Amino acid sequence: MRSDGEEVPSSGWASNFVGTLRGLLDRPLASYYLLLSSVGLLVFIGLVMVFSVTSVDNYATTGSPFTSIAKQALFAVVGLLAFWVCQRLPAMTFRALAAPLLLCAFVLMSIVDFLGWLSASKGSTVHVGPIFVDVVDNLWLHIGGFQMQPAELAKFALVIWGADLLVRKGSTIMSWRELLMPLFPVTVALLLLVGYNDLGSMICMVVLFAGLLWAAGARLSVFGWLGGLFTTAVVALILLPVDKAYRFERIKVFFDPSIDPKAENGRYQYLHGLWAVAEGGWFGVGLGQGNLKWGRLPNAHNDFIFAIVAEELGVVGCMVVLLLFGMLTYTGLRIARRVEDPFRRLVAASITIWFVGQAIINIGGVVGLMPITGLPLPFISDGGSALVVALGAAGILTSAARAEPDCARAMHARPPRKWVRLLWAPLPPLPRTREDGDGTDPPTRTAGRPAVSQTLTGSPRGRST
Repeated sequence: MRSDGEEVPSSGWASNFVGTLRGLLDRPLASYYLLLSSVGLLVFIGLVMVFSVTSVDNYATTGSPFTSIAKQALFAVVGLLAFWVCQRLPAMTFRALAAPLLLCAFVLMSIVDFLGWLSASKGSTVHVGPIFVDVVDNLWLHIGGFQMQPAELAKFALVIWGADLLVRKGSTIMSWRELLMPLFPVTVALLLLVGYNDLGSMICMVVLFAGLLWAAGARLSVFGWLGGLFTTAVVALILLPVDKAYRFERIKVFFDPSIDPKAENGRYQYLHGLWAVAEGGWFGVGLGQGNLKWGRLPNAHNDFIFAIVAEELGVVGCMVVLLLFGMLTYTGLRIARRVEDPFRRLVAASITIWFVGQAIINIGGVVGLMPITGLPLPFISDGGSALVVALGAAGILTSAARAEPDCARAMHARPPRKWVRLLWAPLPPLPRTREDGDGTDPPTRTAGRPAVSQTLTGSPRGRST
């Protein structure tokens, strides 16, 4: 500031950096490249960490250190194929598949719960032809030599079906009658089916469903009722199932780590996860050099892989992972704000909140800020179903990024080569002009407060064009 009181604009490296960053973010394809880079780097880190965690154990049991990483890499390839397909499909295709996907999720979750209940009551695995659910890990549905986790499909189906229903209902979402016919009953039924065997996935689905309602501009009273139903369901699912006593032990350990429950998933896993985080320090003990993964930390390759990241890569590695999830969150909400199609807008917001919510729940459980839920870390934890579904959802998010008005205009102005469009993705539709009309948008205002969708509508970049 000069002596006459007039402020002099800064010309240092900080202002230059901010100006450069703003210039990069103002580019038409910024959302598209930010999304591809964040998801790609998270998948790469996941493959590296899965190999680091499983290689020694695989060598001791199978004679090859590549058993688990080969399987995870195969699922990554399948996931990239799902990403490619979901990026190419138009929004109308997903809206047409919404009801079949939801029905499929209901059927698969009913089979898992029923066979899991039979197996638990008999104390041994119950087979129905080639279909069975393992009595030890009753989250997976085995069909012959193929296995899948239907709870991951249920998350995907809820996003697509919920967004389609909310767009079709339009402003009538403000009515309780419309919310009860059939949005809330169907959602609650699916949540209970998922939560019986997989409470962590149910919590994640509640988070993404709340994000869906938030993006659609639902009233605050709706979130109050949703919170009450959610709390009641969680308490019931923790206390009532006799064969799920470990859930209550996890809650007790979270509030009083000094207790020593017999279950391995109680104090043992909780403390060893914290020891792994503390062991890493600022820069970690070195990639592949951690020792808590050698049978001392349960589920180190899956639910607690972030603890191994902290042990081997330290605070620096953890910050890289957190920054990538932060970049993914920023990009997803940026896409939801800019894209014009209401269905894509709601899907982009709910998928983003799904990813960041699941990451927060997983990391919070590892570092002791939340109870352990058993949720995997998106894109990083070992697990085929979670990786394939997450990459498919990221493909839909990428399709929405390409549909941003500025991005679509830029791609039409300088279209890629024909073979690129055939192999990667077709050109997105051109945005409507003011003369064409804006189409139908979801509700833009709720009683007593502006809806979030108010900020998601309007000009593609949040200002007049």
